[in-house]
Amino acid sequence: MFRKSICLSAVLALGMVGSSFAQNLSDSAQAQVGFSSNSSSGEIHSIRPQMIHSVPSELVADDSTNGPNAIAGNPGGVPNVISIPNFTRSFTFNGVTFPYTMVGNDPSLGHRTTIPTKIVSVSLRLLNADGTLFDTVDATRFVQPALNSPNFQKFKYEHDGSVGIPGEPTQFSDAIQRAEFASTMDPNWHTELAPSVVDNITITVPKFVNVRFRGQIVQAINYQSGIAADGNRFVLMFNLFFNQQLNIIMNNEIDAGNFTTDAFNLPLLPNTFLFSFNPNNPKARGSCCVLGFHTYFTDGAVPESRWITQFASWISPGIFGGGFEDVTAISHEIAETYNDPFVNNATPVWQFPGEPGACQGNLETGDPVEVLANATFPVTLKNKGVETTYHPQTEALLQWFAETVPSDALHGAYSYPDLTALTAPATLCH
Repeated sequence: MFRKSICLSAVLALGMVGSSFAQNLSDSAQAQVGFSSNSSSGEIHSIRPQMIHSVPSELVADDSTNGPNAIAGNPGGVPNVISIPNFTRSFTFNGVTFPYTMVGNDPSLGHRTTIPTKIVSVSLRLLNADGTLFDTVDATRFVQPALNSPNFQKFKYEHDGSVGIPGEPTQFSDAIQRAEFASTMDPNWHTELAPSVVDNITITVPKFVNVRFRGQIVQAINYQSGIAADGNRFVLMFNLFFNQQLNIIMNNEIDAGNFTTDAFNLPLLPNTFLFSFNPNNPKARGSCCVLGFHTYFTDGAVPESRWITQFASWISPGIFGGGFEDVTAISHEIAETYNDPFVNNATPVWQFPGEPGACQGNLETGDPVEVLANATFPVTLKNKGVETTYHPQTEALLQWFAETVPSDALHGAYSYPDLTALTAPATLCH
């Protein structure tokens, strides 16, 4: 996941740890929404799975943390779990075995695994402080561009079959997985997404909301907004309110049969990014901005049903720097879901490149790259005769986290598709 900073306040199940993807606003975006008195970003908080049919009735800002996970790796996948296809392997570092579970069929067995991808477009009805309508932000306009992106359309990332992997077009995250397991996979191994739009909904977003903080009810700002360079509105939304709405959306779509355990279940929002509670001044924006995270919802039963989901928005150009636009966040979260679907893949504790003291210990493949200047990988696709350049994010490979020297990934790489993003394994934190 992106280096994210969201707190989930519902009744939670299983102490699995995830993270979120955070970036700073561009100067032009900051000029429209102003600077917060608490404007730090990049904080890492836990993202835990959530229980279906448990929706927070009030927004609570607290300092609670999440414990470590207790899910062990199991060959052939996680037992007693009803969810997307998955396989489990492990690596060993300094005598410690690190099991990991990933999406799809085991690479050595080959086979093309196709995973339904259920998309719900979520438009926003923004209210003024007096309850009148400020604006409606339409999500449906971004659905087709997202469907036309490298996340779901095929592109030839490799052109020379002699390197050990067929130079065939494939989806973005499938290309990353094939690079990761190039030395052990059957050449016919693929894990692909089959998208469909299952619902279009609109949620109402008040200007202010009540929050319980340190035993008191306080009024907190719930959104800020501006106009991106392409004329589309962007929205900064209070993460606790978003979390409550995500619970409602997931429950409704699961109950309606639109979101299913065998699928990636993706709410798609328009230019929507999250900020945290500001304890010093609740009516001012807290730290910003979270671009995405991934997790799952569970029924807590035995066997347990798990509905995989993620938050990631379309990004208009100019809101963030570093080439972060269009499907950067969506690609980041999909790739991380492939590599850590149940947000419980632990690794040796690694340092964010160039950021001593900023550390994580999980298999979140997008996070080490998001801090780099060359994080995105432009891909130009043609649809109905029109060429469009997308900006998915390069991902760190398993070999980077496992300290594999030399790397047994495709081209001896530690990152993909941009092989130059990470050229050596992770620097460990002590």
